[in-house]
Amino acid sequence: MSDKDLQDQQPTPPSGEKLQKVLARIGVGSRRDVEAWISQGRIKVNGVEATLGLRVDLHDAITVDGKLIKRVEAAEATRRVIMYNKPDGEICTRDDPEGRPTVFDRLPRPKEGRWINIGRLDINTTGLLLFTTDGELANRLMHPSYEMDREYAVRVRGEVDDDMLERLKAGVMLEDGPAKFTDIQKAPGGEGFNHWFHCVVMEGRNREVRRLWESQGVVVSRLKRVRFGPVFLNSDLPMGRWREMSQNEIDILSAEVGLQPVALPEMNLKAKDRLERMQRKSTRPLGRGERVRTLRPAQEGGAERPARAPREEAAPRKGSRGSTVAERPSEMRKRPARAEGDKPTGRGRGKPRG
Repeated sequence: MSDKDLQDQQPTPPSGEKLQKVLARIGVGSRRDVEAWISQGRIKVNGVEATLGLRVDLHDAITVDGKLIKRVEAAEATRRVIMYNKPDGEICTRDDPEGRPTVFDRLPRPKEGRWINIGRLDINTTGLLLFTTDGELANRLMHPSYEMDREYAVRVRGEVDDDMLERLKAGVMLEDGPAKFTDIQKAPGGEGFNHWFHCVVMEGRNREVRRLWESQGVVVSRLKRVRFGPVFLNSDLPMGRWREMSQNEIDILSAEVGLQPVALPEMNLKAKDRLERMQRKSTRPLGRGERVRTLRPAQEGGAERPARAPREEAAPRKGSRGSTVAERPSEMRKRPARAEGDKPTGRGRGKPRG
């Protein structure tokens, strides 16, 4: 048999690109979102209901819920990321049948694509949420294989001893499988039976932090995410406000999951001025009328609230906590030891601060 015959017998490589990857890249949704929509029959290609694994090219017409997706090359090359300090009472969905406020209500509207939330926080959890217009970046940051750790500040009510902390780090069995904190550090603050901790998890499972503590018979009374991977929530971003990340910050975050840098789109003077005005507005604390509170159940059995311990003299407020986005771990390991008294510019991953 000739070489030509062998070549003729080899299978032709599939043409095009997987549908979920295309739609994720242009910001229609994350890969998980798109796969779910395909399974629900919400996506059609050239008028035919799409199937998982379907490949498409630039000549194919794609619709989601009957709306034609515009595939502009400029939009595919855009990667924007914003940080949002989520307040209590907002849910991580675009539309809520009950009419509750959502995390998308306060975000700016992107010119191309749409914001994709990188993970979720439940309605009573506050703190750092990331949003991007790049579905591939969102997918990688959420995928367990990239091991993006999440750090939380948590206040628990009840007796906490060293044995309990060791069990939580060693791992406990929850209803959806084993879970653990990769690290726990005691934090200052708390009165009586209330204790503050900083703890780290490597997954984004539903209510995982709360369920881990509840498995030990204590109650989480406050929960705030303060870090996602290399991105820290600094004190200069008020609750309920957002900030767009810089090109350098986005490049560091992208490199964490093996993506090449993509330049932010050029803006004219009018667009820059508008963004600066929005950024200035987003740094102001929420007004009283803008705040949302969720109703919490009354204490069971009419139990009286325990008396507060005397308040200690307030310590002076700390300044900035350093860089919003930490350096790459590989670069941090190369740094010389910090001299005593030097102020750090960023923190390593995996260990809570506090």
